[in-house]
Amino acid sequence: MAVEDEGLRVFQSVKIKIGEAKNLPSYPGPSKMRDCYCTVNLDQEEVFRTKIVEKSLCPFYGEDFYCEIPRSFRHLSFYIFDRDVFRRDSIIGKVAIQKEDLQKYHNRDTWFQLQHVDADSEVQGKVHLELRLSEVITDTGVVCHKLATRIVECQGLPIVNGQCDPYATVTLAGPFRSEAKKTKVKRKTNNPQFDEVFYFEVTRPCSYSKKSHFDFEEEDVDKLEIRVDLWNASNLKFGDEFLGELRIPLKVLRQSSSYEAWYFLQPRDNGSKSLKPDDLGSLRLNVVYTEDHVFSSDYYRPLRDLLLKSADVEPVSASAAHILGEVCREKQEAAVPLVRLFLHYGRIVPFISAIASAEVTRTQDPNTIFRGNSLASKCIDETMKLAGMHYLHVTLKPAIEEICQSHKSCEIDPVKLKDGENLENNMENLRQYVDRVFHAITESGVSCPTIMCDIFFSLREAAAKRFQDDPDVRYTAVSSFIFLRFFAPAILSPNLFQLTPHHTDPQTSRTLTLISKTVQTLGSLSKSKSASFKESYMATFYEFFNEQKYADAVKNFLDLISSSGRRDPKSVEQPILLKEGFMIKRAQGRKRFGMKNFKKRWFRLTNHEFTYHKSKGDQPLYSISIENILAVEKLEEESFKMKNMFQVIQPERALYIQANNCVEAKDWIDILTKVSQCNQKRLTVYHPSAYLGGHWLCCRASSDSAPGCSPCTSGLPANIQLDIDGDRETERIYSLFNSYMSKLEKMQEACGSKSVYDGPEQEEYSTFVIDDPQETYKTLKQVIAGVGALEQEHAQYKRDKFKKTRYGSQEHPIGDKSFQSYIRQQSETSTHSI
Repeated sequence: MAVEDEGLRVFQSVKIKIGEAKNLPSYPGPSKMRDCYCTVNLDQEEVFRTKIVEKSLCPFYGEDFYCEIPRSFRHLSFYIFDRDVFRRDSIIGKVAIQKEDLQKYHNRDTWFQLQHVDADSEVQGKVHLELRLSEVITDTGVVCHKLATRIVECQGLPIVNGQCDPYATVTLAGPFRSEAKKTKVKRKTNNPQFDEVFYFEVTRPCSYSKKSHFDFEEEDVDKLEIRVDLWNASNLKFGDEFLGELRIPLKVLRQSSSYEAWYFLQPRDNGSKSLKPDDLGSLRLNVVYTEDHVFSSDYYRPLRDLLLKSADVEPVSASAAHILGEVCREKQEAAVPLVRLFLHYGRIVPFISAIASAEVTRTQDPNTIFRGNSLASKCIDETMKLAGMHYLHVTLKPAIEEICQSHKSCEIDPVKLKDGENLENNMENLRQYVDRVFHAITESGVSCPTIMCDIFFSLREAAAKRFQDDPDVRYTAVSSFIFLRFFAPAILSPNLFQLTPHHTDPQTSRTLTLISKTVQTLGSLSKSKSASFKESYMATFYEFFNEQKYADAVKNFLDLISSSGRRDPKSVEQPILLKEGFMIKRAQGRKRFGMKNFKKRWFRLTNHEFTYHKSKGDQPLYSISIENILAVEKLEEESFKMKNMFQVIQPERALYIQANNCVEAKDWIDILTKVSQCNQKRLTVYHPSAYLGGHWLCCRASSDSAPGCSPCTSGLPANIQLDIDGDRETERIYSLFNSYMSKLEKMQEACGSKSVYDGPEQEEYSTFVIDDPQETYKTLKQVIAGVGALEQEHAQYKRDKFKKTRYGSQEHPIGDKSFQSYIRQQSETSTHSI
């Protein structure tokens, strides 16, 4: 979800690896161990939760989380909780990284000290405030000065224990005075509209006979400040919860008698600073935060066209896409945006065919074909992840779920056997599991996506042509991807491929490791399979699979998925499970009588229907055919005083649903919109608020069938699996080229050196693959020109924005550290330019 900013779209995303915690404080009970889990929070809104690791003070999580961030935020926070069966789970500590500090830790494993969580420092949200100083004549005719303080509204206050009933106290404070006033409590909202004005006397009438009006006002104002404290009105015996404060010295009224600004709420100064930071242990994290600033499509045309013609450049090593792979530190960096860009424009198969063919040409030994981390290998990996994820789920998920649920012992290493376990029984359990997974894979050829099949066909042809004396190379070229890089990693770490919600327990993880090793070896078709195992117990176990039928099954499967023109007759008929999970829905009013209450239900979306059930696995209570989804839109919070709500609009009524957090709400809206995008009866207008009390809250129309009053949000691509923004990917490629500009220039030097001097390569140039120096130089020149033009556009946009933006506006409240840093950078740039 992009934020529009004067023609520029801004995308935020974060990829997190939650590693492990260590040295957590021991539990005060006899066992001293804890059952801990970790949450990921945008400010204080939880968007992800790990599994619970039981009985450990050094829990290992090993979980990955990725999300598009649909709103602004100040902190990315991580909380470690200790599960309590009888009471609310207790917080052990937290790591809070300010948004502007995220780049410091970009893609680096970092240990963070856990900090104490103090209610007085857990703040978020912003306040809109107005101050006005005016003269007032009293009944006795004496002039005095009064300060009017208007609390207009707040936005984004935290929800405490599932509710937010905020109020504000406004205090005029000075060396010898403190006068406080209080707003009304606003119920069930974290975006309260107060619009209340409080008056304070600033200069006392009696003072005017002693000093001049201006002298005294200057002196008095300098020593005074307005303090605004936000509170959550609580029904608990512990009192109201502090939500944040702001302090404004009345010096701001020196230049003008009125002042208006937005402020970020700040923590109080009395946090638990005396406690040692290392008392609570530490947490290992790897965070990659990305912010893409994307222009309209025309800006990217020169660079995009240069990239998309890469497959037609001779040799392909002189193409813009191949050059990106050469200059990036990691091939994966280049592969991700390249694959997405080529998929979006339907050019992925010719591009991968060209770079794979070039790699095969450079390969000397058929046994090492596609074994390195080359650009071709990484691009094929990324394509399989994007185009093959549903295929992977359909093929493996039933078997993986059975293995996780049945929990049979499969340890076949005699050294690791537990007391009471039988080696033969374990071998039989493992053999049955391997058979189940192996047959699921080898019988799935007809479901393999067409794009993957076309790529495998080109790999097979290139390998067979290069190594004509090796009859098996046409198989190993394909199996090195489909088995070694696709199925085996998914079996080994199913949570990374969304086959399981979390990292599996140690016993199941060991079982999956043994299955993955065996399946990988079966798929490799190596001549001496038993010898390929370092462990003797694996070689012994593999004797079960030395029959010819296993090799034949692998070859038949590889033949099928690498055949040209193979079609998938089942793809349209089989319902595809797209998303499922618990949410809260409001009764739709299908019954004439009865309360329209809110209930928790299990929702399930396929490409055929959207259903909800009382619990997972139950029969559906209600079903909406995809053809009957006319629009999917957000629902304004004021409708039911509930956050993260959206509506699924049907011909007769709308289904109102509340998701658990903003990220989940965005995911459901996106996937429902995509799957219903091609419906002929889709609406163009809708009601952003609910129909309550006999009228629509948004437009006040009384008829429940009145046409919508707001335009529906713009459509998304209808392709469910590959929702790709071509301009965003080109922007990412520009950013990579720009960050590696010194390497591009070094590569230009290497081309010149190679053209002029045909001797041994200089060491500093030997890392680049340059087959045709002149063609490569020509492409490099075009790349550098295209990147330079985009860099100028970005610089101009920043300069224009810097001139227009006001510090203290709703977009950049006072206290916005990222904007303060931006102002410093722009000031330095402007000074340097001058």
